[in-house]
Amino acid sequence: MTNAEFSKLVGQYQALVYTVCYQLVQDHQTAQDLAQETFLAAYTHMDACPPEHYKPWLARIAANKAKDHLKSAWCRKVGLPGEDAMPETPRPGAPPGPQSPEQAAVDRDEAAAIADLVRGLRQPYGPVARMYFLEERTVDEIASALGRPVKTVHTQLYRARQMLQRQIQERGNS
Repeated sequence: MTNAEFSKLVGQYQALVYTVCYQLVQDHQTAQDLAQETFLAAYTHMDACPPEHYKPWLARIAANKAKDHLKSAWCRKVGLPGEDAMPETPRPGAPPGPQSPEQAAVDRDEAAAIADLVRGLRQPYGPVARMYFLEERTVDEIASALGRPVKTVHTQLYRARQMLQRQIQERGNS
């Protein structure tokens, strides 16, 4: 791939990559840095991906970069052994501080309710949604496991997401 082709690829997918990073880290500067890291990693491994799969491949790299950032010691505010306890200052992109037990219980209940909604989806959307949302499998893995074309899995995920959004909205309105 030439530099001009890669520049075109960056221009085409920079908004997607930034959005994926921002959705996970919730900080503009960190998301921009992670987007740059994503394209750097993509450039160095461009031969590992066929051109028709650039979009999901870049989105996966961006998500992994953001997740790695969130797992990092800097982000988790983990001190080194022997360091004196100092008051913590909030760091950009850091996950929120400790939750109250009540909020943690509410979050667990909401996550369980959403997982139940995913498990309750009808065929053919249920298995695809379960594998994607609950088992965190890639679209390619799901297509292979279910013996369906990748495009079909994308369509079924889109429709499952719409059904879940409607159910969640209906649940919130009642």
